[in-house]
Amino acid sequence: MGLLESVLHVAPVMPVVVIEDARHAVSMARALVAGGIPAIEITLRTRAALDAVRAIASEVEGAIVGVGTVRKPQDLLDAQQAGARFAVSPGSTPDLIAAAKDSPLPWLPGAATASEAMTLSEHGFIFQKFFPAEAAGGAAALRSLHGPLPEIRFCATGGIGAHNARDYLATPNVACVGGSWITPSRLVAAEEWGAIEALARAATLLRA
Repeated sequence: MGLLESVLHVAPVMPVVVIEDARHAVSMARALVAGGIPAIEITLRTRAALDAVRAIASEVEGAIVGVGTVRKPQDLLDAQQAGARFAVSPGSTPDLIAAAKDSPLPWLPGAATASEAMTLSEHGFIFQKFFPAEAAGGAAALRSLHGPLPEIRFCATGGIGAHNARDYLATPNVACVGGSWITPSRLVAAEEWGAIEALARAATLLRA
């Protein structure tokens, strides 16, 4: 089993984290790991993101930290240099596909249609991010894709929370779901690490 496959199956949910202050990164990641959620996607939406990745990679035992919102080849290089273990994109471009093939960093590209999923599969990327999941048809769309594209496995992200995650996780081609509800910004800002650990523990029970 490759690293990316392991990452997608290590827990039912992968937290999608937008972190504003890198000083919160280590405590947040420790809370997630303690709650049974070791794979963490830090999105490149803030200036603190790469510093947060560096801190988690060097200080949090058991964490598997990755970088999200990868949009260009330089993002892959920056993520690798920061110590990320994997990279996630909302979509894909020819330049990004080429760069990912040359990068040692496992890459989870985004797809929202059958054509996009087929193109990525032709390039060897059978693990993909289905995004934006709810807007692109939800779990019903994923079930429809499973018949003609049975080899592809998805991490479904976008509009998913505790209220609908079970439906996605019951879909045969969904390895895990991604979402921000485990690390809401208000809890991170307030340093409510016990609450985040509790949310993580609850998330591990969603695939029942």
